[in-house]
Amino acid sequence: MSLDAWITLLVTAIAVALLVVELSSPPLILVGAVSALMVLGVIDADQALSGFSNPAPITVAALFILAAAAEKTGALDIVSERLFRRIPTGRAGDRAGLIRILFPTAAASAFLNNTPIVAMAAPGILSWSRRTGRSASRFLMPMCFAATLGGLVTLIGTSTNIVVSSLMEKAGQPAMGFFEIGTVGLPVALIGVLALGLFSNRLLPERRAPSESVKDDLREFTVEMVVKSNSTLVAKTVAEGNLRSLDGVFLIQIERESRRVMPVAPDEVLMAGDRLTFAGNVERVLDLHRVPGLTSAEKVHFSVNGASSRRLYEVVVGEGSMLAGSTLKEVGFRARYGAAVLAIHRAGERIPAKLGDVKLRTGDVLLVLGSPAFGREWSGKGDFLVVAALNGDGPPRTDKVRIVGLVLVGLLLSVTTGFLDILEAALLSAFALIGFKVLTPNEARQSVDAGIVVVIAASFGLGEALMASGLAAEIADSVVAPLGALGDIGLLFGVLVATIALTELISNNAAAVLMFPVAMATAASAGLDPRAFAMAVAIGASAGFLSPFGYQTNTMVYGMGGYRFGDFARLGAPLTLISIVVSLVLIPIVWEFR
Repeated sequence: MSLDAWITLLVTAIAVALLVVELSSPPLILVGAVSALMVLGVIDADQALSGFSNPAPITVAALFILAAAAEKTGALDIVSERLFRRIPTGRAGDRAGLIRILFPTAAASAFLNNTPIVAMAAPGILSWSRRTGRSASRFLMPMCFAATLGGLVTLIGTSTNIVVSSLMEKAGQPAMGFFEIGTVGLPVALIGVLALGLFSNRLLPERRAPSESVKDDLREFTVEMVVKSNSTLVAKTVAEGNLRSLDGVFLIQIERESRRVMPVAPDEVLMAGDRLTFAGNVERVLDLHRVPGLTSAEKVHFSVNGASSRRLYEVVVGEGSMLAGSTLKEVGFRARYGAAVLAIHRAGERIPAKLGDVKLRTGDVLLVLGSPAFGREWSGKGDFLVVAALNGDGPPRTDKVRIVGLVLVGLLLSVTTGFLDILEAALLSAFALIGFKVLTPNEARQSVDAGIVVVIAASFGLGEALMASGLAAEIADSVVAPLGALGDIGLLFGVLVATIALTELISNNAAAVLMFPVAMATAASAGLDPRAFAMAVAIGASAGFLSPFGYQTNTMVYGMGGYRFGDFARLGAPLTLISIVVSLVLIPIVWEFR
């Protein structure tokens, strides 16, 4: 190998190692690696900064704004309420609930970036699970994997597809068509989602979510709810309305006109205007606001550490957050965030140390008592992957939900018909949402995950170094080429598995950029169609099912569901196998090798 190739190999290996051990944030590591390669003369400034002028990072940023608009207007809340309605109790209800979650999640993820999809869906699943006495761990990981699978259906389903499309253009290939990857991705997604629905309950152990493990005396209170006049609860008994089977919350009495019913019998018939008094764990009681047919009474009495104006939040420590590797005391949590941490949860284990002395890790879940402004101020910023208000946020802007729908339809039509390319359509959509005041400019700015955008941009510089130094060709000859003894399928298998392995170690976008030149070199040396190998990279980089850090959405649900590290491999291994087998069968058919 040339000297430049050895330098690139050393710098890339150090960067990958730093990403694996999480010594620093991914954007800082990758920008540092690209800067080192530029200073050492492997690439010039134009090559090092090529990702920052590439359409991919800007397109991904614009799509984050679209997802934020869908969240603010409650577009997915409307869907989730209908999905969870009339789900029976017991095992049959668990299976029905899982199916109702998986397919809509996968479908939504085909058209909205899967990271915000999981961020929006997870709090709703937690609330529904608590309200009905189910274990959220049965649903969160399957939902997360369904979102990942749905991202394989269209160009905009995941940022990885957009990155690979840009790399294809740079390599002289036509850009990826809107549904092109779906010719293989859709069968992978359908088979994968079916497998999740059939086998996840058998493969996935039941875990306790951290919000189920906090002492009740921190959150106990009473609340009054009113049965709406148009409610489906009217004329049903308490048992038929599933108000007796709520987990951790109890119906104390019913006030009807001038009389009170106490205790409440299961066969008591509900009437419009009934005032129902509940008591119990604060998260469970606050979940009553999501029960269809019930609305809050005028006066709600509760006490949380004597501060009735405070709210409870469940937050997940993000990758690269200043919290990771530090204690609450060291970062001055109370002063910095204006909030207090009540408990810390870490993947199913109890932390014996004092809260202020615990070294926080990526994926840790904090139960936080903060002001109503806490959620607005810190949601969407790098410190936390998820900021979920356990006692609810402000009402969604449902009056703007049609605008979001029209903008999304316009984006899809303009891209699929070829009227606009994906960058133009995404930017116009983002500006339209701001222009129609669905989002303020500040909200749009905060909705963009700058860390992901920088990682994508910096990864292009590493890809340039792999190509310019000849390292990509060396890797293709020494690592992937030996599989050529198995024929063309062996080469495709090598690229696909290598990409999957790399995306379990570093970010999916970085894995795609690093493997793309290797895939192109492999195809060129064997005289095969490079497009088939590019699609293998796109699919492999999205198949991060085996660890909680293989994909950002995995990290989100890792702590929220109380999972252990090995739980991801138990459920993720069959999905990985499905992705490999289906891809090896269909890719040579859809994109002819020769």
